[in-house]
Amino acid sequence: MFRFANPEFLALFAIIPILVFWYIKKSKRAYGTLKYSNLGLVKAVRKSPVKKYRHIIFVLRMIVLSLLIICFARPQSGRTEEEIITEGIDIVLAMDVSSSMLAEDFKPKNRLEAAKAVATDFIKGRHNDRIGLVVFAGQSFTQCPLTLDYGILLKFLNDIKIGMIEDGTAIGMGIATCVNRLRSSEAKSKVVILLTDGRNNRGEIDPITAAKVAKAFNVRIYTIGAGKRGDALYPIDDPIFGKRYVRMPVQIDEDLLRQVASITGGKYFRATDRTSLEKIYQEIGELEKTKIEVKEYTRYKELFVNYLLLALAVLVFEIVLANTRFRKLP
Repeated sequence: MFRFANPEFLALFAIIPILVFWYIKKSKRAYGTLKYSNLGLVKAVRKSPVKKYRHIIFVLRMIVLSLLIICFARPQSGRTEEEIITEGIDIVLAMDVSSSMLAEDFKPKNRLEAAKAVATDFIKGRHNDRIGLVVFAGQSFTQCPLTLDYGILLKFLNDIKIGMIEDGTAIGMGIATCVNRLRSSEAKSKVVILLTDGRNNRGEIDPITAAKVAKAFNVRIYTIGAGKRGDALYPIDDPIFGKRYVRMPVQIDEDLLRQVASITGGKYFRATDRTSLEKIYQEIGELEKTKIEVKEYTRYKELFVNYLLLALAVLVFEIVLANTRFRKLP
C-alpha cells in the first residue's frame, strides 16, 4: 500500500509547467553578439555536439524540484496486518462404540460409521476450537485429548471401531471422562457432544451424578440418541450360516438423555438416520459458535528520505555539469 501523508503539497507540481513555459520563452529571446573584423575564422570553427544537450541543466533542476515536492508530500508505504482475537470453545466428542452401534439403520453403513462421517465434517467445519475425543462402551477412555491439530484428531476418529472396549453402555463413565478432560480448561465455553444408541447399564458413575459434576465445572452437554424408532436390523455372525440379520428393538433412554442435557444447560436430539444426524451437528455448531474479532491496521514506513537522497544526488550532478561541461561564459 502506498500513500502520501500530506498530499496537499502535490499541488506545487503546478509550478513546473509555468517554469517550463518561462524557460522556453526565455530561450527564444536570449542571444548574444560578438564583433569580429573577419568571420572566416568563426565559420571555420566546428559546432560543438554538446550544444544540443544544453537544456539538460534545466531538466535536472526540474527533476530536483519534483523530488523535493514529493518529499514534502511525505510518501509512505504501508503493510496491512490483521489481529485476530478469538474466544475458542473446548469441545469433547463422546461416542458410543458398543456392539449395538453396528445396527444398519443409518444407510449406507451402520450407526458408528455414519456417526464418524458426520463427526468428521463437524470437525472440519470448526476453526480455533480445541476438540477432543472420548469413546465408551462397557468402560470409557480418551481416544484423543483436546487439540488444535485436527489432522491427528481425524486419524484417531477414523481408528474407532466396535470391540476396542468391552461391550456395554457406560454413559455416566463417558460423561465423567469428558469432564475430567475439560475441568482444567480456561475456555469461555466447554462443551460435550455425547452420542449413544442405548441405555446406561455399566460403569461406577451414573449419568445423573456425572451430569451434576459437569454442571459444577460449567460443562454443557448436548446428548444425541442415535437409532430409528421401532426395530432395526443388527448383523450377527452365525458360525453355521455366516452373517445374517435379526430385528431388535431400538432402546434409547431418551428421558435420561434429556435430563442430562437439561441439568447442564444443553439440549437433547434424536437422530433417526444420517441426514437427521447431520442436521443435529449443524444445529449444535450454530449454537456453539466461536467468537472471532478481527482488528485490521496498517503500518506505514516513511519513504521521503529515499526521494531526498535522490534529489541531492541529481542536484550534485547538475552542479557538476553546470560548472564543467555546460559552463557558460559570463
